[in-house]
Amino acid sequence: MYLGDRTWPELGEYFAEESLALVPLGSTEQHGPHLPESTDHRIAEALAREAAERTGYLCTPTVNVGVSPHHRQFNGTMWVEPGVFRDYVESLTRNLTYHGIDRVVFVNAHGGNVAHLREVGRRLRDDEAAYAVEWMWDESIPDLVDDLFEHNGPHGGPKETAMMLHIDDDLVREDQFERARDEGVRDVADYDGLRKHGARTFYDAIDNTESGVLGDQTDATREKGAELFAAASDQLVRLAEWLDDQPFEDLMPRDHV
Repeated sequence: MYLGDRTWPELGEYFAEESLALVPLGSTEQHGPHLPESTDHRIAEALAREAAERTGYLCTPTVNVGVSPHHRQFNGTMWVEPGVFRDYVESLTRNLTYHGIDRVVFVNAHGGNVAHLREVGRRLRDDEAAYAVEWMWDESIPDLVDDLFEHNGPHGGPKETAMMLHIDDDLVREDQFERARDEGVRDVADYDGLRKHGARTFYDAIDNTESGVLGDQTDATREKGAELFAAASDQLVRLAEWLDDQPFEDLMPRDHV
């Protein structure tokens, strides 16, 4: 069920019976010369809508712009400041609680959002307003990602490329795969620019990669994207069903010992 396609009486029927919502979030930022800047929020929305269709749970409109200042040197990247993002997502979620939602899955596809979504979840839980949990698609299937790609990368790499080939291949510039690989960082595990003596010494993506991406994009295929999408969707469905089954009081903070 997609909230934006329903009427208010239809949504009233949902809120009378259910108390869970899926909120997709991503970013609008550079993903190299081969992927569109909508990559993250398209992946998040596709997964959330798939899970909503399979379960009947509510899917809200997508938050398309996230915390992405570390990609700002690349043309077109959009971002909001972390505090603004946290306040916006918290306000949006509290809006859902007004209608009777008390548990939320933040269906996330952008690493820069993770810490901030966790903080929003803590605020809501501490107030006992709702239980909101952040879910990152690739972190739900780490073994499969490792099995499929020899040279994976955390940004614009083969896992995101494969997912976009599955979701909307018209937006993928397949003739730019080699450029993305050759001007980026192919072997992330062997690249010492990411850390020095245990410290992360970079702040912006451009400090490490000319093309804006990490990993070997030439290893991505539609078939691998379909496998990733199916596996991640299964995990999201299981998470939503598990969360729906929990007594609300068991999700709230425990009393002081």
